[in-house]
Amino acid sequence: MRQSGSRSILRAVLIAVLTTVVLLAGAGAFVAQAADPIKIGFGMALTGGLSANGKPALLAIQIWKDDINKKGGLLGRPVDLVYYDDQTNPATIPGIYTKLLDVDKVNLIISGYGTNLIAPLLPIAMERKLTLIGMFGLANNEKYQYPNYFQIQPAGPDPQISTAIGFFELAAKQNPKPQTVALVGADAEYPQNALVGARELVKKFGFKTVYDSSYPPSTVDYTPIARAIKATNPDVVFVASYPPDSVGMVRAAAEVGLQPKIFGGGMVGLQFTTVMTSLGPMLNGIVNYDFWAPETAMMFPGIKEFFAEYQKRAKDAGVDTLGYYLPPFAYSAVQILGLAIESSKSLDQQKVADYIRSNEFSTIVGKVRFGANGEWAKSRVLQVQYQGIKGTDVEQFRGPGKKVVLYPEEFKSGNMIYPYSAARK
Repeated sequence: MRQSGSRSILRAVLIAVLTTVVLLAGAGAFVAQAADPIKIGFGMALTGGLSANGKPALLAIQIWKDDINKKGGLLGRPVDLVYYDDQTNPATIPGIYTKLLDVDKVNLIISGYGTNLIAPLLPIAMERKLTLIGMFGLANNEKYQYPNYFQIQPAGPDPQISTAIGFFELAAKQNPKPQTVALVGADAEYPQNALVGARELVKKFGFKTVYDSSYPPSTVDYTPIARAIKATNPDVVFVASYPPDSVGMVRAAAEVGLQPKIFGGGMVGLQFTTVMTSLGPMLNGIVNYDFWAPETAMMFPGIKEFFAEYQKRAKDAGVDTLGYYLPPFAYSAVQILGLAIESSKSLDQQKVADYIRSNEFSTIVGKVRFGANGEWAKSRVLQVQYQGIKGTDVEQFRGPGKKVVLYPEEFKSGNMIYPYSAARK
């Protein structure tokens, strides 16, 4: 009897222990599953011609990741970033995103920075039916009209004219109205798209084109181009360029004494802190597109806090000191993605895309709603004029007054100095 009782007790103890082990193992598996990170994958220009903007964009995305993880992550799971250097080379994109999707098993992707790097990614996203947020690509989706593509650049429903529309509207309002236009840009994806839009606007506003030419992206000396433009004596010079050629064109214009009535338009790079401090007073009078400026009307909720954190980290990271161009939009891109995941309570590509397409988002760059082609439903591309720049001290660019917003009217912070030569004095 005693032996039988002992066996019963032993059996009961073993069953209890095994049950506890199974329950604990199950709980451990549940905890592990709940803690599995949501992985967001992307390529980014950390070397090459666009790295001066790619590195700050990465820092902004990392700040968002830290912010969201402090709040408990997404869907109760931490967020992890998986990224590779695309070297500012479109040829790397298929390999990078194939690895992200098939080897790293990321849950969602975003693009790297720039039109040329988004172009080879869109067909991959379409083939795999992925949600894709593009980062500063101009008119990438005009050919495809892919419904699950969304663009954080505030270009608006007609992206090809977005960079130039404000520039030519301002030109047309001057008295006397300018008559002749020179168009010039690099033979690359963004500049060529911008020039297509500029040509439409030249016709719309009744200007006469006296110069229209492209140059190879490998161009080093821009002085012959500036001289050729000067020989046509245009009233308006519209330039569509990437950072290295933007700097080259500004320096060449100063060297040859190019003095149209309005100069600038579509020059990428003039927004970067290092470029502004490098060119200094040579920027005075240039009217150029931008997306954000430290003017009162653009202090959206959360933007000051973002810049405080970004600028604190930027010093140690050795990236753009102020970060006024791409970083707040890079943060907003993943901010929107996170809001869509949380609100749809899903990582399903289609559900996330449907939510993004159907809703307005409050971000650190203001209210964002996307239109049918994935661009912003309403354009918010600024035209700013550089005014009163003295020397190359970075502090002068930190506050208002140096990049005066001329367009659109709702964000206007000052008047244009016209003609260009007057602002150069």
